[in-house]
Amino acid sequence: QSTYCSTMVQHCEALGRAVQVVNLDPAAELFSYPVMADIRELIEVDDVMEDESLRFGPNGGLVFCMEYFANNFNWLEESLGHVEDDYVLFDCPGQIELYTHLPVMKQLVEQLQQWEFRVCGVFLVDSQFMVESFKFISGILAALSAMISLEIPQINIMTKMDLLSKKAKKEIEKYLDPDMYSMIEDSTNILKSKMFKKLTKSICGLIDDYGMVRFLPFDRSDEESINIVLQHIDFTIQYGEDLEFKEPKECEEDKSPLVDEYFQDHVDE
Repeated sequence: QSTYCSTMVQHCEALGRAVQVVNLDPAAELFSYPVMADIRELIEVDDVMEDESLRFGPNGGLVFCMEYFANNFNWLEESLGHVEDDYVLFDCPGQIELYTHLPVMKQLVEQLQQWEFRVCGVFLVDSQFMVESFKFISGILAALSAMISLEIPQINIMTKMDLLSKKAKKEIEKYLDPDMYSMIEDSTNILKSKMFKKLTKSICGLIDDYGMVRFLPFDRSDEESINIVLQHIDFTIQYGEDLEFKEPKECEEDKSPLVDEYFQDHVDE
């Protein structure tokens, strides 16, 4: 998440656009960008873990910190001050249970909306994790679970595209606009258990029926890739609505030609 924030900060600054970052990860260490607010000024995981009366490990300490934060939103309000039309990135912890099992992040979203923020979730998945069908299905379910829990628009991104080989990039392209029924065939051919084959078909059918999860490639070394992601976020939150704004171009099958161009450029290199 911090790499994403760093890349976006540099990109927005190059565009002459006001951008702020708020660190909400109490276990964070170093940043390559300035932050306007840092949860570690309120509470840190290391301090919680060192407290002998609490006796928390890393995960328990993180949950404790986030619940403490949820009870002290006044600190965040004071730290944010008056941001007006600034684009604010909230760098959040990566533990999925904070978004799917606990109410903390949902409470944060609701509080930001009460403060009249236009909120969009950016769900990051490591592209190196998504090159196999089963892992891809797992990633989609995680993204869908977070989307349903938070009840906000969500942009789903495959990160670290710059670390993939040409062959892997070509392979992963099919996962950006997947044909779930073809994926069912690929997946079930591997499975021996009839029960798991049936379960996999049902899950793929559910994903395809709702069609709510699509991924964008994010290559921090490619300005066009960064701009594609930013355009989709801008459209979602209607950033700069007083300016002339154009919806991101989509082809008939709801796949961005900009994404096609990214893969054409990088696979043929």
